[in-house]
Amino acid sequence: MIAYPDIDPVAFSLGPVKVHWYGLMYVLGFVAGWWLGRRRAAAPGSTWKPVDVDDLIFFAAVGVIFGGRLGWILVYGFDSLLADPLAIIRVWQGGMSFHGALAGVMIAIALFARRRGRRIADVFDFMAPLPAVGLFAGRIGNFINGELWGKPTDLPWGVQVRGEVLHPSQLYEAALEGLVLFAILWWFTAKPRPRLAPAGLFLALYGVFRIAVEFIRVPDADFGYLAFGWLTMGQLLSLPVLIAGLAMLGWAYTRRQPSGNYL
Repeated sequence: MIAYPDIDPVAFSLGPVKVHWYGLMYVLGFVAGWWLGRRRAAAPGSTWKPVDVDDLIFFAAVGVIFGGRLGWILVYGFDSLLADPLAIIRVWQGGMSFHGALAGVMIAIALFARRRGRRIADVFDFMAPLPAVGLFAGRIGNFINGELWGKPTDLPWGVQVRGEVLHPSQLYEAALEGLVLFAILWWFTAKPRPRLAPAGLFLALYGVFRIAVEFIRVPDADFGYLAFGWLTMGQLLSLPVLIAGLAMLGWAYTRRQPSGNYL
């Protein structure tokens, strides 16, 4: 058993401005994605230029913030919004939806691709390995905030929280959706793959990892289990992500269109 360190969610203060760890985790994710994207763009044979990545990450960041927050408010926090309309801007307090962020990023990337004359599928593929570090950092932010705990456990790495020993499901997700997902996709995208294969693999792996962890994660209090005594909202939202990823992989390896990200 590990005692929860009860970390102060405020990293530091600048006068009246409080800088939260959760917000810093998002900054870390964007910076890491930018750095990794520029490295990949500079690789021999890439049709990308490092400067292209600057604009891409800006578009993606806007999509993540607006999509992630709006998705969380609409699905999980609508009651909070009714009670306090300003809750929609308090991103630093937590409350970001991956599925909303995914939708926001897809729209932002589509706009970027149109402006740059690139195929949307190629931009999706280029982006595929970049969000994983941000997902890792975001889950660490959840752990610091003391939210999204798992079910009670007697395993030795269980974390004692408010008199209970719980699965640190945030750390499980950080490991799977962050580290493992990044390692697989960074390796997979190190050489040319058929168009939409990297994006499909990202969606499929995320769907599998998220659905698996949801079995030991406490469901959202507003929803509970939706059906069968185990189906959660996270699993329901991740199922289409998994199906879409598998369909894209099937399409990619059936058509085998060459990627536009390589000469």
